[in-house]
Amino acid sequence: MKLMRALPLLAASFCLISCDPPASESAAARENTSAPHRSAVLIVSHGSHSASWREMLLDVENSVRDELLADPAIDEVRSAFMEYTEPSIATRLREFDEEGFTDVILIPMLLTVSGHSFDDIPVIAGQREDAATLARLKLEGTEVYRPHARVTLTPLLDFPDVLRKNVARRAAAMSKDPSQEGLVLVAYGSEPYNEEWTTLIEEIGRSTCDELGFPDSSHAWCGHIARYRTEPTTEAILTILARHPRALVIPVLVAVDENFQGRIIGGGIKETGQAERVAYLHDAILPDENINRWVIESSLDHAARIATP
Repeated sequence: MKLMRALPLLAASFCLISCDPPASESAAARENTSAPHRSAVLIVSHGSHSASWREMLLDVENSVRDELLADPAIDEVRSAFMEYTEPSIATRLREFDEEGFTDVILIPMLLTVSGHSFDDIPVIAGQREDAATLARLKLEGTEVYRPHARVTLTPLLDFPDVLRKNVARRAAAMSKDPSQEGLVLVAYGSEPYNEEWTTLIEEIGRSTCDELGFPDSSHAWCGHIARYRTEPTTEAILTILARHPRALVIPVLVAVDENFQGRIIGGGIKETGQAERVAYLHDAILPDENINRWVIESSLDHAARIATP
C-alpha cells in the first residue's frame, strides 16, 4: 500500500473516532446543556521509564501552552503518558471531569498507526470497548477511564510533512558529502502495522535522499518487532557501508531513551566493527519547532470546530 493511498483510509478511521458522538459522553453530560463550555488539550505520548524521555515530551507542553491558552476556545493544556508512568491518560481525564471540562482534545504524539493509536488509546479514554484490549491493559496495569467530557482524537504525526522536514534537517546537519554517504533510519516499528510503518520510513528515506543528494537509504526497527535487539540496526548500517564510504544513522524516535539511542542503536553501531565510518548524534525527533507548531495548529483547529454551534 502506498502512503498517499493509505492516508485517506487512516484519516477516515480517525474521523470515525473523533467526529461521531463519543461513547464516553455520559447521559448527564448530554442533558446538561446549561453547563459552561470548557475545553482542554491533552498531549498524549507513549511513556517511558527514562526521565529524560519524559522531560522532552513535557517540554512540548511548556512550549505550546501560552499560545494555546491565549485562544478563548482553550482553557487548559496538559500532558499524559499512555503507560509506565504518571500522569496517565486516565488520571488526566479524571482531573478534567472533576474540574468541569466539557471537551478534551487528545493529541497523540505517535509517529504513525499502531495498536496504541487504533486500540489502546481509544479504549483507555473510553472511546470504544474491546474485550481483548481491555484484558491486556488490565494485565499491564493500565487504567481505563470513561470520562464525562467529550473526547476528540486528532490525527497522528505522519499526516503533515513534519517527519520528512525533521529527518532532512538532521541529516543535513550531519552530512559532509552526500554523494559519499547513505542514510540509515532507525524506528520503533509495529508488527501488526508493519506495512504502514515500512511505507512511511521508506518514503521519508527517499524524500531525504532526493532533497539532499544521498544515493540511497536503509532502515531498521529497534522496538518490539525487533525484540529490542541490536542486530537489525547493525545489518542496516552494514548494508549502507557496503555501498558507500560513510553511513548517517538517524533515530526516527520521538525522544531520547537510554535504552534505544544508547544500548540498541549505539550497540548496533559498535557491532559493525566500523564505527569510524558511522555518523551518529544520539538524538531524536524532538525538540522540533515544527512539531510544536503542529500541536498548536491541530489543537486550535479542533477547538474551533468544537466551539462552533
